[in-house]
Amino acid sequence: MESVKLQKYVAECGLMSRRAAEKEIEAGNFEVNGVQATLGMRIDPENDAVTYKGKSVVAETSRKVYIMLNKPKGVVTTMSDEKGRKSVSDIVDIGVRVYPVGRLDLNSEGLLLMTNDGELTNAVSHPSGEIQKVYSVTLRGKVENEELDRLRAVRELDGERISPVGVELVSRNETQSVLKFTLSEGKNREIRRICEKVGVYITKLKRISLGPLRLGDLKAGEYRELNSSELRALKNAALGRKGR
Repeated sequence: MESVKLQKYVAECGLMSRRAAEKEIEAGNFEVNGVQATLGMRIDPENDAVTYKGKSVVAETSRKVYIMLNKPKGVVTTMSDEKGRKSVSDIVDIGVRVYPVGRLDLNSEGLLLMTNDGELTNAVSHPSGEIQKVYSVTLRGKVENEELDRLRAVRELDGERISPVGVELVSRNETQSVLKFTLSEGKNREIRRICEKVGVYITKLKRISLGPLRLGDLKAGEYRELNSSELRALKNAALGRKGR
């Protein structure tokens, strides 16, 4: 296993947040293999023994966490980035390692589900189309009805068949048009590729719902845990009887 920063490992174990771990490391409260740890040091989670105030630090595996993040534009939907760009793991700091469910590309924003529940992740990501994703898409200029029809009619991208995409006009004027796209599959960069094929230019792309989940007034860069009713609705939609 590759090495990780100590504060990141501590957060993944569920002991405390990454920022809290940094403070405790600086205070001298962590040891690695019996030696006082220093901020920024890296460890091998499989072979190094980590202790906090004399007690072993081990990975937490039991608590399931479900987070809704409003991913800002310019943040990558990965746990780390080899190019050094900001990732969603830099934003969501809850003391438990959670993973993004699906993706939003670098220049897209909006609702991103993050969890450590592998079964739910697989169910939500399944290509069956049971979990619909809705996006608010702003286009440059006034989109005419003929272009709307062409967007709705796209059934193939780069030689690959795609399921029908719902396209609704929300508003338009001479400078911009706002559309609502509803996807059942969610191929890689599907909306952007559809728009490129039709020849319309996206200026803003924001996911506003995922199945029964609604982004609401959650601000960019903010996140929160799903409430019990949201989680129940999502499990019912994704897992059917198994989620009841």
